[in-house]
Amino acid sequence: MQDVYLSFLILCIAASGFGFGHGQKVLNVVDFGAIGDGQTDDTNAFLYAWKALCGDDGGHEGSPSLQIPEGKTFLLQPVEFQGPCKSVSVQVQVQGKIIAPSTVEEWKNCEADCWIGFVGVANLNMYGSGLLDGQGSDWWMRTVQANNSNALNFERCDDLQLSGLTHVDSPKGHIGINDCNGVLISNLNIAAPENSPNTDGIDVARSTNVHIQDSTIGTGDDCVAINGGCSYINITNIACGPGHGISVGSLGKDGQYDTVEEVHVRNCSFTGTQNAARIKTWPGGSGYVRKISYEKITLVASKNPIIIDQHYCDGVRNCRKSSTSLQVSDVTYSSFHGTSVDEEAIRLDCSGRGCINIVMDNINITSADPGKTTYAYCEHTSGTSWFTAPNVPCLSVSGF
Repeated sequence: MQDVYLSFLILCIAASGFGFGHGQKVLNVVDFGAIGDGQTDDTNAFLYAWKALCGDDGGHEGSPSLQIPEGKTFLLQPVEFQGPCKSVSVQVQVQGKIIAPSTVEEWKNCEADCWIGFVGVANLNMYGSGLLDGQGSDWWMRTVQANNSNALNFERCDDLQLSGLTHVDSPKGHIGINDCNGVLISNLNIAAPENSPNTDGIDVARSTNVHIQDSTIGTGDDCVAINGGCSYINITNIACGPGHGISVGSLGKDGQYDTVEEVHVRNCSFTGTQNAARIKTWPGGSGYVRKISYEKITLVASKNPIIIDQHYCDGVRNCRKSSTSLQVSDVTYSSFHGTSVDEEAIRLDCSGRGCINIVMDNINITSADPGKTTYAYCEHTSGTSWFTAPNVPCLSVSGF
């Protein structure tokens, strides 16, 4: 069923195409007063254009489309584009460059924890070869960093398509997917410096039927993070690095009840990352993480290639221990090949509740330093392994 759903979404993108159909209504932001000189605030012009787009009933052929033309740079303050729209579907074609204010002081009306937000817009197709630049460096250096804003956020946007764009230097996370059902993200390029704090590539929360594929992500935090309330998430053909890997979590902070299930990561590479395949839960939380798989993974000088951390505290010292934690079960790692920067290549650090039915199959992780040998650490973990190197002592072994 998941494969059928993915095929349907791909066909939708193919049908919508990267041009405009005959008779399709196209609205250019320049016609609504946008200047595009990189200095003039074009926020109101974009809002006027969106109001016209979203208020169009789609009575002509094709979806109404908002065009952000190439060759121009549009400065936007924090802005929220609200639905529902009258048309069944809408398109936003980004060919030009969109930039955020360059300093913290220049940001205005920052109330929604994001720079550009879409709320309640069904069947939105946002695509193009354009650039979104969050100009986040001033935020990263300041103590206000904890209140940074995500760059592009989608909330309650079912049947969302996002493709082709380049996203750079968000103050915080680059793309947020929240409370969405049916999402296809493809062919993105997301980049921020390795030392930029909390600049996740894609964060997904409380969403289902999400497909992320064929993209390059290199940031200062997770390339992709799957948070609480997510199910049926497929992540395929992602080149991650630098960054903190493709993570499930963190989950269970402050005793929260969180659930994540049916997350499948395939054909991904990790180059120079702090982690690769990671599950992280806070002590004291409740809920579950189950039916997770990472398969056909390539590692190039990655730290923590495989890690389950049920004592996660986000770097806080003196992290309190707890007898309760989320239940981690039915996690499969298969066909991992490559090198680890650290000798500890596998770490399964589970709570006293235990991680159960952990499966490793065809794992071969060697040291990036030819003179060293990798090893695995595990605690409160049960399951099986086939043809796994290094050997994982908590798991029943079959193979070499």
